[in-house]
Amino acid sequence: MSAAQYERDFYTWANEQAALIRAGKFDQADIENIAEELETLGRSEARELKSRYRVLLLHLLKWRYQPNLQSSSWKATIRREREVEIPEHLGENPGLKPRQQELFEAAYRSARIDAVGETGLPEATFPKDCPFTLDEAMRGDFWPTEDGTA
Repeated sequence: MSAAQYERDFYTWANEQAALIRAGKFDQADIENIAEELETLGRSEARELKSRYRVLLLHLLKWRYQPNLQSSSWKATIRREREVEIPEHLGENPGLKPRQQELFEAAYRSARIDAVGETGLPEATFPKDCPFTLDEAMRGDFWPTEDGTA
């Protein structure tokens, strides 16, 4: 299978490349595109962690700025991200641990936009910089209040 096959039929290309690697036929493998796909997989794992942080932050913002609407659903989402999804993702991808703060901060920008859209509150309601630290956001006993206390 040629590198051109990579563009025409990714599924067949991927299976062929896997077979070549398993057979030890590295000289026949499409090394450049395999390397590109591996890098893409790594980036997708980082995007997944950022997405998990976005969900957590969105719900923490709603919890803080809409206390009269706090629901068991929001609480369940916060707990699931804190206790299951984020820890499991980091456990499966420990190489992401040094990037946690960076991805958390990037996730806040998206969470803030989502919070404006979901709550209908003015954008100025939500601080430009994240009002929670990564440690706070992940702490099981942290439930932020509108006055900023937890």
